[in-house]
Amino acid sequence: MAETAIAGLGMTELGKVYGLSPRRFAAQAVRAAAADAGLALTDLDGLIVAPGMSGSPGVELAHTLGLRDLRLLVQMNSFGATAGAMVAHAASAVAAGSATAVACVFADAPLRPGSSAGSAYHRDAREWHGLDGLRAAHGFRSVTAYYALAARRHMARYGTTGEQLGAIAVSTRAWAAGNPRAQLREPISLRDHQESRWVVEPLHLLDCCLVSNGGIAVIVTSAERARDLARPPVYLWGWGQGHPGHRLERGSDFGLTTGAAISGPAAMKMAGVTPAEITMCQLYDCYTFTVLVSLEDYGFCAKGEGGAFAASGALGPGGTLPTNTGGGQLSSYYLWGMTPLSEAVIQARGDGGARQAPGNDLILVSGNGGVLDHHSTLIVGPDPRGRR
Repeated sequence: MAETAIAGLGMTELGKVYGLSPRRFAAQAVRAAAADAGLALTDLDGLIVAPGMSGSPGVELAHTLGLRDLRLLVQMNSFGATAGAMVAHAASAVAAGSATAVACVFADAPLRPGSSAGSAYHRDAREWHGLDGLRAAHGFRSVTAYYALAARRHMARYGTTGEQLGAIAVSTRAWAAGNPRAQLREPISLRDHQESRWVVEPLHLLDCCLVSNGGIAVIVTSAERARDLARPPVYLWGWGQGHPGHRLERGSDFGLTTGAAISGPAAMKMAGVTPAEITMCQLYDCYTFTVLVSLEDYGFCAKGEGGAFAASGALGPGGTLPTNTGGGQLSSYYLWGMTPLSEAVIQARGDGGARQAPGNDLILVSGNGGVLDHHSTLIVGPDPRGRR
């Protein structure tokens, strides 16, 4: 397969940013990504869009951008796993010769002035009828309730503790201190985590991500072409997806394993690497628990040992496996799978500034969608595949 790379990264203002629709955020991000690569919009012959909570943007974004004669135009949605899936689809198209430069973009604007962040992701009350009404009666009215159930099951099976989840929040915030884009940069302690209010036990407020407005885009093209463009290429070594189809019933592995156990080995096999060779992780961290169980499923530690691994300090500055070096979704910004992907590009290019981690030569990027329902994995680095 022909080598491919990410040649451009575009990021709008992120966080509590009001007044723009998701489509306008997306258009800004694509224009910024093309400019970052040193390309004109007319150089793009592919566009893949991912809609957020509002269902926008869609393929109409091509009209907004004035793109014509596209060879690839797709709308994709596997929730937080979409970014990795978009990049994989774009890379496959470029490698096959069906497109030459593909923009992949996600944008969303769920935050409203005067409304809580939690309300943006609260499930519609119209769903509470029939059997779903039983879930509502037991308090399962939010995504957080389901992640709390998953975390509690892991705790019951393996002895994972709230303090171990807190270690992930603390290390992520330590990285955020060096990221000027991060919304939360003040250091926190384990005690701060434990004393933050409950959202749904066993998840505290500091176990939960930041809902954000904004847009992020990347440009995927051939490695050969990328080497002649404005910024250093970020080479795509491998990719994979995993959709376990867990159901809340007897015999399910819900809360114990995720699609990372499927997508991770697939991506590493394509890349020709093992977990021991990965030098940095950018993991989807909608909740601290998502990081913990993903680390296990990727093989960075044994099943049931994710808590101890996180508590060892391995993930933070100076640790053996730098993880979520920009502050992730917990402390920086929540743009679905584009959060870890954008930080991977920044780190691979050496653009991290105060937060630049030394081991940037082989980076694993994860995306998680639904309630541990969907997973995507990318392996990227600053050097062509097979050379470091």
